[in-house]
Amino acid sequence: MSDNDNIENEFDSALNVQKGVDQPDSINPEIIKKFRLKNKIQLSVDEYVKGILKGNRTILSQVITLVESSLVEQNKFATAIVEKCLPFARKSIRIGITGVPGVGKSTFIESLGKYLTKQSRKIAVLAVDPSSELTKGSILGDKTRMEELANDPNAFIRPSPSAGSLGGVAKKTRHTIILCEAAGFDTIFIETVGVGQSETAVHSMVDFFLLLMLAGAGDELQGIKRGIMEMADAIAITKADNDNVTKAELAKIEYQNALHLFPPSECGWSPKVLTCSSLNSTGINKVWDIIIEYIEFIKKESFFEKQRRRQAKYWMYESIHEALTDHFYNQEGIKNKLKLFEEKVVESKMNSFLASKILIEDYFNNLKLK
Repeated sequence: MSDNDNIENEFDSALNVQKGVDQPDSINPEIIKKFRLKNKIQLSVDEYVKGILKGNRTILSQVITLVESSLVEQNKFATAIVEKCLPFARKSIRIGITGVPGVGKSTFIESLGKYLTKQSRKIAVLAVDPSSELTKGSILGDKTRMEELANDPNAFIRPSPSAGSLGGVAKKTRHTIILCEAAGFDTIFIETVGVGQSETAVHSMVDFFLLLMLAGAGDELQGIKRGIMEMADAIAITKADNDNVTKAELAKIEYQNALHLFPPSECGWSPKVLTCSSLNSTGINKVWDIIIEYIEFIKKESFFEKQRRRQAKYWMYESIHEALTDHFYNQEGIKNKLKLFEEKVVESKMNSFLASKILIEDYFNNLKLK
């Protein structure tokens, strides 16, 4: 067989792999461009403020994204917008909702939200999703869980990553509340990650604090933290439907008895306990009646404004702490030493307290040199 025959047989083989068509990039470059453009500052401060005051949801969402940004430039820009919106805020009822995981917080908010939008109230739901400690990512699936409410023209749902903040509340939630109020929303719900290290952050930015609990889950009385029950203005036993009605009523009595053991609240309000079913929408109207009763009560006692002023003071100090922490970790001299000191501490070559003392002293020395 000649060399030419071998060449022809090689190309005639069924096993021969053709070059084929070049595969496109897995991500459309046009989508990347649009994403980058969307997250850039596109308008002036006054234009953003004007859009928010008109209730433009696209602009509202863009500004909230700037508020949550980790970029210093975008944060400063967003803060300027929040400051200009502040005189138009403070006209809503702020409601914090927390509870054990699986209690049905999202379902409850959707049921109560639909009840309120039918009464022509405009509601904003600031839902905080837990961020992964490993990837720092969040699912942000609250719009999926509250599908009907998400499509309601009188409702605005904004899921945000917790980003490691204590109390299950995103760091910038307070700014977002101001923006939503300026946009015309008269009822703000803050759905937290769940009962965690501290719910103080939630309590310090809302007017009414609602604790959702399950019946028959083994956590009546001893399974939840006393501090959280003391902060609650009302407790709602969820999923009080079908075969669970009797258990829910028993849990209600137990919680009522437990609340009598706590000292009275500063404003003189006695926390209420009730049952409800988000699935059947039973008891939902009673929850809202209690919220309104509470708001009227604290306004009559002049506690409403006193609490708002106290919260503003609290968040001033929290903002100082946050700014100092960010400045410390972002200083070049510190960033370079942190890794080295971390390794020494982990390998037991240096005491943790000594390492922190040296780093803090270096931080202040660097400030003096500047």
